[in-house]
Amino acid sequence: MTVLVRPAHGDELGEVGDITVAAYEVDGYLVPDDPYVPRLRDAAARAREAEVYVATLEDLPGRIAGTVTFCPDGSPWREIARPGEGEFRMLGVAPGARRRGVADALVGTCLERSRELGYTAVVLSSLPEQRAAQRIYARLGFRRTPDLDWSPMPGVDLLAFRLDL
Repeated sequence: MTVLVRPAHGDELGEVGDITVAAYEVDGYLVPDDPYVPRLRDAAARAREAEVYVATLEDLPGRIAGTVTFCPDGSPWREIARPGEGEFRMLGVAPGARRRGVADALVGTCLERSRELGYTAVVLSSLPEQRAAQRIYARLGFRRTPDLDWSPMPGVDLLAFRLDL
């Protein structure tokens, strides 16, 4: 199965936000009236201040199968990256496109982009419950980096992962 990854087009950003929210909802990572939903849904802001990528599947042309936000140096969307490191956030795969290599392809694009920019590493944060995503990260070479763990708000603890390039 061929997964194609490219920058999101402006007219797709509403759908990108919807897919991101749906991916978090289907796994039970959001509670009713979760204050994080508007941030997940606002792909337009992410596209202005970071790089938003979408994945499509060859057998489903024109349909977005997943998305990720890559945060280069200077992006206000960066949370734990230091200068010279890439960071990605809000990786989401549409529920109907899972287990088809979409997440791997999106992470691969972030790694490629980091190498293009000459970064020394890529970092990310993950909820402890996001074990399926963490298995993908481990398979791709990311390692837990507890010294970068953090909490954006009370009751939300995030685990950090890093891949040296």
